[in-house]
Amino acid sequence: MAPRIVLDTNVLVSALRSRNGASFRLLSIIDTEKFELAISVPLVLEYEASAKKQSRETGLSSADIDSILNYICSIAKHYRIHYLWRPFLRDPKDDMVLELAVVSNAKYIVTFNTADFKGIEKFGLQVIKPRDFLKEIGEIL
Repeated sequence: MAPRIVLDTNVLVSALRSRNGASFRLLSIIDTEKFELAISVPLVLEYEASAKKQSRETGLSSADIDSILNYICSIAKHYRIHYLWRPFLRDPKDDMVLELAVVSNAKYIVTFNTADFKGIEKFGLQVIKPRDFLKEIGEIL
């Protein structure tokens, strides 16, 4: 069974900024059966805000970003967050990612900011960088 993951916003933005690297590779294989991506409305709204804020650096228009997010939403498994454990982490946006990971029974939170997710082991979760996750699923760069 493919592992379920939650992508932190920094991974999505990194994938949009460059076609090189683990983030872009990970985003390019979301429609395979290598893993299942979990999303929630609050996380997609954060993806949208962050991606559009970086649109100059990415060279993508607002419509391009909308298309990418619509595709992600069509591929990913949607979850509703019915309860909150806030605050657990230092950043409320990271708490939102953690809540989705717990509700979706994800195995991994994929992020560059692994230090921001200290203590999530108590929820049975692992924090992992994109390159390490790709190795884990046999998609070595």
